[in-house]
Amino acid sequence: MPIEPKLLKGFRDFLPDQASARRSAQRAIESVFVRHGYAPIDTPVLEYAEILLSKGGGETDKQVYRFADQGGRDVAMRFDLTVPFARYMAQHQAELYIPFRRYHMAKVFRGEKPQRGRYREFMQCDVDMVGSDSASADAEIMMVMADALQAAGAPGVRMHLSHRGLTNRLLGHIGLDPDAAAAVLREIDKRRKIGPERSAAALTELVGADRAAQIAAFLDCSGGADAIASAAALAGGPDHDSQRLQQVFAILQAAGYADWALFDPTITRGLDYYTGLVFETFIQDLESIGSICSGGRYDDLVATFSKQSMSGIGASIGFDRLLAAIDELQGGAQARSAGDVLVLHTDPGLVPEYHRLATEIRSAGFCTEVYPDAKKLAAQYGYAERKGIPLTVALDRSPDTLQLRTLADRTQIAVARADISGAIAAALGRA
Repeated sequence: MPIEPKLLKGFRDFLPDQASARRSAQRAIESVFVRHGYAPIDTPVLEYAEILLSKGGGETDKQVYRFADQGGRDVAMRFDLTVPFARYMAQHQAELYIPFRRYHMAKVFRGEKPQRGRYREFMQCDVDMVGSDSASADAEIMMVMADALQAAGAPGVRMHLSHRGLTNRLLGHIGLDPDAAAAVLREIDKRRKIGPERSAAALTELVGADRAAQIAAFLDCSGGADAIASAAALAGGPDHDSQRLQQVFAILQAAGYADWALFDPTITRGLDYYTGLVFETFIQDLESIGSICSGGRYDDLVATFSKQSMSGIGASIGFDRLLAAIDELQGGAQARSAGDVLVLHTDPGLVPEYHRLATEIRSAGFCTEVYPDAKKLAAQYGYAERKGIPLTVALDRSPDTLQLRTLADRTQIAVARADISGAIAAALGRA
């Protein structure tokens, strides 16, 4: 009996239209990264488990796909692109210029519960700048991601940012034991998902009613420069962390990105390696789908793998969640053409000439394929329509004349072979 074809839960196949839409969005995002001066890198899917588990933390460690390979080595599949990048920097820093700007677009794996926009295998689109601890670098990462999200077609986006140092100062200012801080940070990070009331109850259970109330007052400070000042006052007064946030806001405003940013102290990021500025990005008309882009500063991450400390700031677009959000807001993905022209096959003796013609049309810049078999024209037209190819070209009785057909309205015109590229451009609206 044949084996039943089935997929693992949380993993997906992509049909051609879906894959085409994904590739288009990836190209748009990648072009933004390149324009901002970021260089591509790549790292393996598998790493030693001790590498990946060194800086995950909390629930993430429980979600890592971990196993012994054929050599008995303890290995794991990457759960994000940042920890492998820190290992990469520690190994290759002598070969790289500093500050180093990189981008990496690849699949990562987490054994978490699948839900809307969240899968066990998913794509991340990362940018990082390592070697600069500055407000300029912090703001730049946010501006790169704003441009990338806009290029991908994300509507109504807002970046919510905070600073782990400011939050840590607040927790110290209210006399919280440092050993309890990690649990409190994770609880704060859940506030948007579970709501203020449930969050307050959980914090009360962790730290008591008085401290929970002080934390809640801090978390209620949101907005711009004034909100940062209010939060800093509750944390013991202005310091380098609140000053950094003010500087980042000033840069974003000067560069025309002020409408993208909102100070929001509920943002802490669940991963343990963040030390400074952190942010999450939401589509305002669909916040229920969660953050589509997140990031932060990780000053100590590279030092995990090297004696040399190196400051870094990075961000990641959750590509699959982003596309799910765009698809939901637009009411379904639009089918994308897999090509421009299909050369029809009516005579097996003319196959070499069909391929000669297809080569000529491709050389003019059009995606072109030859139908491989001499089937009825109705079958060939049906193939083109199903695949989304808008035009067909057939050899006429004269080798110097071609028949160009537009499938959408069934119109057909005779075109001199020398003029075919101009005719195709006109039919496609590219003239």
